[in-house]
Amino acid sequence: MKHKIKIIAVIALLLNIYNIKAQDLLNEKNEFTRQDTLRGSITPERAWWDLTYYHLDVKVEPDKKFISGKNTVQYKVLENKNLMQIDLQSPMKITKILQNGKELQVKDEGNAHFIMLPEKQNVGDVNSIDIYFEGNPKEAVKAPWDGGWSWKKDDNGNHFIATSNQGLGASVWWPCKDHMYDEVDSMLISVNVPKDLMDVSNGRLRSIIRDNDTKTYNWIVKSPINNYGVNINIGDYVNFSEVYDGVGGNLDMDYYVLRDNLEKAKEHFKEAPKMMKAFEHWFGQYPFYIDSYKLVEVPYLGMEHQSSVTYGNQYVKGYWGNDLSGTGWGLMFDYIIIHESGHEWFANSITAKDVADLWIQESFTAYSESLFLEYYYGKQAASEYIIGKRKRIQNDKPIIGIYNVNKEGSSDMYDKGENMLHTLRQLIEDDEKWRQILRGLNKTFYHQTVTTKQIEDYISQQTGYDLTEFFNQYLRTTKVPTLEFKIEDKELKYRWTNIIDKFDMPVIAKINGKAEWLYPKADWKTMSLENNISTFEVDPNFYIQTRKL
Repeated sequence: MKHKIKIIAVIALLLNIYNIKAQDLLNEKNEFTRQDTLRGSITPERAWWDLTYYHLDVKVEPDKKFISGKNTVQYKVLENKNLMQIDLQSPMKITKILQNGKELQVKDEGNAHFIMLPEKQNVGDVNSIDIYFEGNPKEAVKAPWDGGWSWKKDDNGNHFIATSNQGLGASVWWPCKDHMYDEVDSMLISVNVPKDLMDVSNGRLRSIIRDNDTKTYNWIVKSPINNYGVNINIGDYVNFSEVYDGVGGNLDMDYYVLRDNLEKAKEHFKEAPKMMKAFEHWFGQYPFYIDSYKLVEVPYLGMEHQSSVTYGNQYVKGYWGNDLSGTGWGLMFDYIIIHESGHEWFANSITAKDVADLWIQESFTAYSESLFLEYYYGKQAASEYIIGKRKRIQNDKPIIGIYNVNKEGSSDMYDKGENMLHTLRQLIEDDEKWRQILRGLNKTFYHQTVTTKQIEDYISQQTGYDLTEFFNQYLRTTKVPTLEFKIEDKELKYRWTNIIDKFDMPVIAKINGKAEWLYPKADWKTMSLENNISTFEVDPNFYIQTRKL
């Protein structure tokens, strides 16, 4: 018995060291709960109505770490049903729900709340409900990775507060339809704070209403927005701005930083218009001219909140001063400004319908870092940066997660995902064609929620290649294609191993210094040359492994 207790203690210690939760272990075995399904699927109680408008009205009491308010949910009726699912996570509580002044009955099932609408819901009608809520929301421990509210103070003792909730969900603090497939068309965010503080949220500032001890900031968002992108940032902010002459005309670029950091930010944030220039070149017009672009200082690393990108990288280059690639190129830009802003195109304009397809957002955005480098420092710099990040790839599980249970795939969606896209670019060969594919994605799926299949089909169509097995190999398995080869005087033999059926990606190799396309398959192929083979090297821009036999 003592030995058993010791073993349990050791396991508990290991779980603590590696920050593994018991529920995560269950989920790795695909053992999901009904709560996972309610959170991660398009339930019948979600499917019959389409979000059109939110008015999120929140009072924040920093000293109590308490919030209260109302969310008006406007929706269009798609089917004649009257049981609606709204999500709000404990310990937050719904205090009442009204429709046309009448209080509605609610059945709570964990974090899902089922509302009975007594009035007939006619197809095509646009109706609304008012949801009142309050509580001490979950406090983030390691924002932005765990999610919740960050209740901090700046160096002058002023409250410095921010929300971040990707993955965990916006319902960790406000009641909403918490699934990425249905983005609200527009919204008003009203935030009441103590009079000596400022709130910065998404969109444009419409008005400030002053009372005796508080101020209410009203921010209007006119573009579709995903729930997790909605944010509240509160602090002793000062603002400076500029107008950028972009592809879509004049773009307002605003910066909100702590008072003591104003001069530092004015210099450091010069990288923001540089980012905009590079990304409009690669991806096309910034998707939210109507809502502006903002960088907002926060007490955590940063996040891609739509038109309100949050920043906490300490005004240094790299990722908290580190180069993720180990090549030196990662210190040529501020990771948070570039990466999180790249999400305006991939995550905020083009959003994955299911979190299992989060690679659509993270792979393209990780890849955008190298495109920024390429725009200013050349193609070689970009390639070295991407290749340098391969050491971070774990191949622990597939990039695509599990559908309908709010389960994302491997964190390899960043570094492996960008290397997959970089490899795909080599197959296309034509750099301008590749740029037009990236721009075409943003034009075709502008302000839309999408699936992996839509992205795969679009790229296959535009390239003229059937990329089914290419994506299956890199997205749905942990296998890294391995090119085995033998050299015997003037003869080269080669084949693919560690591949799925029908995978037959060609690669470029330098043979005696000359670039040649090879077309390996699972069976051995032979190439004969006029001279002895003295050197053989596969182009490092392809994310594969090689093995000489």
